[in-house]
Parts: sequence; C-alpha cells; structure tokens
Amino acid sequence: MYSLNVPVPGRVAALAADLARELPGAYDRRRGEHTLVVKRLGDDAPPAVLEARARELLADRPPFAVRVDGIDMFEEATTGSSPVIYLSVESPGLFDLHEYLCEYFDPLPEIEGEDYTPHVTLARDCEMAAAERLCERDVESIEWVVDELSFLDAERSNEVGRVALG
Repeated sequence: MYSLNVPVPGRVAALAADLARELPGAYDRRRGEHTLVVKRLGDDAPPAVLEARARELLADRPPFAVRVDGIDMFEEATTGSSPVIYLSVESPGLFDLHEYLCEYFDPLPEIEGEDYTPHVTLARDCEMAAAERLCERDVESIEWVVDELSFLDAERSNEVGRVALG
C-alpha cells in the first residue's frame, strides 16, 4: 500500500514518543516512524504510476496549516490491535485535500472519506485504563505549515519520495 503523508515535525515526533512512554507494554512508534496520513493511494497500480498521478493532482494545491492539539483514541481499531492512542489533528486544509484526493483515488471503507480522522499514532495495544488516563491529559498545541508531502511505502515502512505544494 502506498500513501501520501504529511511529514511530522521533530517537535510532534518528540511529543508522541514522550507520551507513548506512559503506556507500558504498548506497541509504540519510534521517533522518525510517526506519520500523518493524507490519503492511501492503493496498490492497484505500479508505485511510479500512483506517484505520478498524485504529483499531477497536487501541482496547484496550496500549503496548509496543521495543528496537533490533544490526545484521543480509537477503542476498536479498524485494522490491527486496539486500542490506538493518538495525537488529534485539526486542519481544514488537510480535510479539503483528503476529500479532493478521494475523488481520484478510491477511499478505503471505514477509514477514509467521511470516516477520515487525521491523527498521529502514539501507540496501540495497551491497557485501556492507561489509555484513558493519557487521553485525559492536556498537551500544548503544536502548529505548523505543510508545504510538502511524502510518499510512503507501507510494505517497507519507508519514505520513497516527496512532493512540494504550491
């Protein structure tokens, strides 16, 4: 599966790593592994074709602001282990871009389109009580402007390219 992602700034990755330490036994993401998915592009075409199509669609898309402003969770994950604890994301520009890309790349049921919840995963598969305690914490809001996106190869868990916005 290839996806288009917002590169997560170091401040957000550090916050996510620090918070994940409060969830003993959970599967957490290491610093540098945090992602913010804009849209999954699929695996129905060669990666080069998916990337070229996305680049063409993004040619005139403007940069947009993103803000991480809280902690929340999916009690039952659509896929994988549960719960999933995450940093919540606010961004009208991100929602607009996701909606736009859903017109050209089919949305995955239950996680994209109307079900899209942008987030940065802290950890998954921990005790529910620990997750609930962490979700009650306040975090300092972090805001940044997204002026480029990355292509991620989920099978190999690595970035395979970037595209500038604007």
